[in-house]
Amino acid sequence: MTKFDYTLAQENILLKEPLRKAKKINSLLAALFFCFIFLNTSKSFAQQPNIVASIDSSQIKIGEQIIYKISVETDSTHLVVFPEGKTFNPLEVVESLKTDTSRLDNRFKLIKEYALTQFDSGSYTIPQQRIIINDRPYLTDSMVVKVADIVVDTTKQKMFPIKPAMEVPQGFEFPNWLWWVLGILLLVALGYFLFKQKKKRDEKAKKLPPFERALFELQQLDESHLLENRETKEYYSKLTEAVRRYLEDEVHLRAMESTTSELITYLELKMAAKELNLSRNTIDDLKKILQRADLAKFANSKPDIITAKEDRSTIEDVIKDTKAAIPEPTEEERLKDEAYRLEQEKRKRRNKVKLAIGGAIAVIIIAVSIIISLNGFSSFRDMIFGNDTKELLEGDWINSDYGDPAVTITTPRVLKRGDFNVPPETQEMMVGGEMFLYGAPREPLFIVLSTVKYRENVQFDLQKAVDGIYANLEEKGAKNIILKDEDFTTIQGIPGKKVYGTLEFPVSNSEQVEKKNYMILNFAQNRGFQQVTVIYAEGDESADEIANRIINSVEFNKSGN
Repeated sequence: MTKFDYTLAQENILLKEPLRKAKKINSLLAALFFCFIFLNTSKSFAQQPNIVASIDSSQIKIGEQIIYKISVETDSTHLVVFPEGKTFNPLEVVESLKTDTSRLDNRFKLIKEYALTQFDSGSYTIPQQRIIINDRPYLTDSMVVKVADIVVDTTKQKMFPIKPAMEVPQGFEFPNWLWWVLGILLLVALGYFLFKQKKKRDEKAKKLPPFERALFELQQLDESHLLENRETKEYYSKLTEAVRRYLEDEVHLRAMESTTSELITYLELKMAAKELNLSRNTIDDLKKILQRADLAKFANSKPDIITAKEDRSTIEDVIKDTKAAIPEPTEEERLKDEAYRLEQEKRKRRNKVKLAIGGAIAVIIIAVSIIISLNGFSSFRDMIFGNDTKELLEGDWINSDYGDPAVTITTPRVLKRGDFNVPPETQEMMVGGEMFLYGAPREPLFIVLSTVKYRENVQFDLQKAVDGIYANLEEKGAKNIILKDEDFTTIQGIPGKKVYGTLEFPVSNSEQVEKKNYMILNFAQNRGFQQVTVIYAEGDESADEIANRIINSVEFNKSGN
């Protein structure tokens, strides 16, 4: 290289160096500019919610369901309100599922699903749905759904003659007339109880203090109508019995066993001893009535009604005069009388309480008899003691997908994932397997849903799987298994095998057994095996209804077919 060339090269280097530095600075500024634009764009984009609406199928048959899903991605501080009510007309909302929420960095992703259906064929448009986010409305796109009739090909469908009616043996039940008989017997028992109570009251009347009892007996005599019936002998017997019993108890004479003359003599002796301050006229009146009563009782004498009524009034005066003629009781006697009175009041209160309790029990028994006769004993038992399966039946049901390939099923509770254990040789043929369950085999309700997906080169035989159910139930501890099977088809028209019957589980530490019913659906769809098992207590009507509702709800995710 000549000296000239070297000098020229140095000049070129000195000229290019500033250009390179200028280009480098420009590139750095451009990168910073684009980064700034990107960050601002991302920030602006992050503030805008992302709303997507979709349906799992645009063509269904009458009565089938589609899932309308709304997905919203928005800031975690935003309030989101999904549509509710009849906004999906002309389609009907079968079920509005709970909102599924998940977090994506500082944003939330909310998924809301609706089960829709239509029972008339035709083409229907799901209108735009309004979602409100922080008081700002957003609209989804409208969607078209075609509902087709279910076509039945009578040339391929086998026709069978109508089977005759069969007598189904019913379980033991109390006939309705028996409950009415029990109600009538209860009324008779109540009448007898009231009669006994009246008899006891009459007996207690005899235990009243002598003076009150004597007046009570005279009152009862007035109400007896013996004089109107011309029963004079009976009338005078009761009249003299009342005064004699009073004199015996109050004056302490042997009045009941004494003759008339002996009784008058005893009274005169009491008067002479100044133990009784009776007037002579009172004793003479008593003597006259007692003699007339003796004639009526033993000589068939019949005094007229006026005389008999006058004698009754005279006897009352004699009793009152005798009461007044008795000296004042001592303090000790007064205390005894007061204690007696208090005891009588306590007895009356106890009798009232007993009568009220007896009446309440009678009303309850009658009401129970009527309820049982109208609704049956099982309904009454559930009302008193409760019924877990009935509560499940009447509660909120959940429609969800389980497993892979997905099986859609409606259950009273969410099925929880369980351990899926299979032999090693079976596991080699599988791509995957899952199990979901609720309850346990020995509980009133047991639900199991299992799905298995096999490799492409595996040929799965559904009938062999069905044949192995008996051995599988035995492994779980079941005894006395009665097994029946029949073809089964879902509403979608997917064929399967239904196995059902009864079995028994031994009760631990006991010789008793629990009788169970069971239903097992078996399908071979999407290179896999799907099985739904429901085991429930025999005789439980609510559990039986639950089982049938679960079995009839089984469907398959169309996207996986």
